[in-house]
Amino acid sequence: MSVIHRPLGHALLNSAVLVVVYFVVPTDTDANPWSLAVRALLTLGGLVLAVVLILRQVNRQLGDAQAPLTGLLTALVAGVLFFALADYLVAVHGPGQFVDLNTRLDALYFALSTLATVGFGDVHAQGQFARGLLCVQMLFNAVIIATGLSVLSKQIAARVRERRGA
Repeated sequence: MSVIHRPLGHALLNSAVLVVVYFVVPTDTDANPWSLAVRALLTLGGLVLAVVLILRQVNRQLGDAQAPLTGLLTALVAGVLFFALADYLVAVHGPGQFVDLNTRLDALYFALSTLATVGFGDVHAQGQFARGLLCVQMLFNAVIIATGLSVLSKQIAARVRERRGA
């Protein structure tokens, strides 16, 4: 059986696809207000979808100790990439909102350092809109991702105990 047919292989493949999509999604600077409004609504919809998918995976894990953890992993990766893309779009469309956030890799680096609560200080929010976005991002990180990672670690520990006892 190849790695792709195993659940972890699927999660890694899904995560890799999400990363590729993150780096190729168009982010042109169209100043049309209707276009910006549609993008804002789609961004809000993406956030709601990410939260719903992660909560669904967390509930699934809580309800079934044998549920695969891979869906949760993919949902968490999607949440991080969503915020990285949102940070990048704010930086591109709102010059001065972020300091030293110039590329998608900068945005991914910033989203991950925010998630890990490292905060090196080299990239930071300067504008009010960017700071508001970061408040939502930090709340998301603290509540959704921390809950997901907690469930993930509990499930892994339970499976390790189960294998040792078998």
